Amino acid sequence: MLKGVQEVIHGGFVFDADISASAHEKQTKLIVLIRSMRSVLAAFSGGVDSTFLLKTVVDVLGAKAGAITATSPTYPEHEFEAAKRLAVQIGARHIIVESNELEIPNFADNTDKRCYYCKSELFKISFEQAASLGFETVVDGSNADDAMDYRPGKAAAVELGVRSPLLDVGLTKDEIRFLSRELGLPTWNKPSAACLSSRFPYGTAITEERLGKVGKAEDLLRSLGFYQFRVRYHNDVARIEADLISMRSFLDEAVREKVVDGFKKIGFIYVTLDLQGFRSGSMNEALKAKGG
Repeated sequence: MLKGVQEVIHGGFVFDADISASAHEKQTKLIVLIRSMRSVLAAFSGGVDSTFLLKTVVDVLGAKAGAITATSPTYPEHEFEAAKRLAVQIGARHIIVESNELEIPNFADNTDKRCYYCKSELFKISFEQAASLGFETVVDGSNADDAMDYRPGKAAAVELGVRSPLLDVGLTKDEIRFLSRELGLPTWNKPSAACLSSRFPYGTAITEERLGKVGKAEDLLRSLGFYQFRVRYHNDVARIEADLISMRSFLDEAVREKVVDGFKKIGFIYVTLDLQGFRSGSMNEALKAKGG
């Protein structure tokens, strides 16, 4: 459970009373930091962090702020559509580019440096767009909690000079949710999201067909009302991670049959439920077990 916030059923959050002071203090620092950047192009996925960051840079810099989103086979279509709607709601200039990580050397092999190769490509595209459109700084939505996990993509950001304002001022995920709710952003209680490539164990090759299977499986769970979950790909086995409250739904015979039948039609032979429940970055557990 995150410090300062208690997750309850289907995306409700109860915030501790002491979160307000720290969140607002860091928000003030964030505004000062962004103002010093003068013009900003923000990497924008439509998630909790990048939406809050984009809202802030637009509020501070107005027309000198923009968003860039890259479409790709690893970026779920429903997330892309949501990002477009959010950019309009915020009033941001939105640049959309095409990218296919599967064509990036070393990406599809899915080593533990996969995110490094992906982010390197994305940020290079972002800087090209920033230079052509007159934006001085490229930023991403990394936050203080991200420093606690294995994030090879952060190395790419540092190498290329991408700024991470939320991380720089120490904003945590729960503080970002708290401030997002104050700003009226619909993402304040949005489930944590990650690209579909994160569903594959390191060393398992990523293909468009496999991405499609995972995407369809997650679409099925979403249609059944599941909130926070992942479908992890293990060849013939689909391993479902769901938030602990939603796990109870699998005891319902009708729900379980729809999931099993649906997953088998998609192409999985075995359908399993991970008793540890949902957790971001679970594929990194193998690295930690090996001392990586």
